[in-house]
Amino acid sequence: MKLMLVRLSIFYNYKDLLKQLVQKDLKLKYRRSFLGYVWSVLNPLLVMIVMAIVFSTMFSRNIENFPVYLFCGQILFNFMNQSTNQALSSINGNAALLKKTYVPKYIFTFAKITSGLVDLVFSMGALVIVMIATRAHFSWHFLLFPFVLLQLYVFCLGLGMFLAQANVFFRDIQYIYNAVTTAWLYLTPIFYPIESLPAEVMWIVKHLNPMYFYIGQFRDLVCYNRLPGHMIIFAGCTASVLMLMIGTWSFLRNQDQFILYI
Repeated sequence: MKLMLVRLSIFYNYKDLLKQLVQKDLKLKYRRSFLGYVWSVLNPLLVMIVMAIVFSTMFSRNIENFPVYLFCGQILFNFMNQSTNQALSSINGNAALLKKTYVPKYIFTFAKITSGLVDLVFSMGALVIVMIATRAHFSWHFLLFPFVLLQLYVFCLGLGMFLAQANVFFRDIQYIYNAVTTAWLYLTPIFYPIESLPAEVMWIVKHLNPMYFYIGQFRDLVCYNRLPGHMIIFAGCTASVLMLMIGTWSFLRNQDQFILYI
């Protein structure tokens, strides 16, 4: 307990560095861009329009307000995919700085996931635009979306730290993870109804796919104007905590050896 408090105190002391790293990531992303941060809204919106046109003929007949259904899954999965891919190289990418001075190594991974969260919050503006354009019904349940984003953020922090430390020792992780996320995308009901899956596959997705837990909760709040079931909330919170514990344990266990490999 005492060690945990010490580590939290160290993290708090470096909060300004975390803020600067997040700001740097956001500025670099939109550097020399005429529209700047507006792309955080336009980019997911344009991608959603393309995907809605492509997939609407196949799935929309079974899904009410398909654009909103699609967008709810798309923005959450994109956040997980992009932020963890950036976190994967967060240690190797800052090797020069880590060799020169002491900073908590996990701060770079935190920064990548947090900058991704900022983009996700901007994307919520695009979601509101889609809901208005499609005349979707707004209810007070929509205001509970930060609870789902918090679960997903914690999950991505844990996954990001696990990937970051693993990539220091095994550079092939980045290529393997690209294949994993591709399979993960198609095993997550983003652009199709989960009922269209075979019974065995549907059981696996409902019970073993963390992204289904978060997208399912999010759609309940945004698309269906209802509170998520207690089991999917429990599953989402459990997956977040377990992933954070695994990621933190593996990162702290191996961080003293990073300097030998970066």
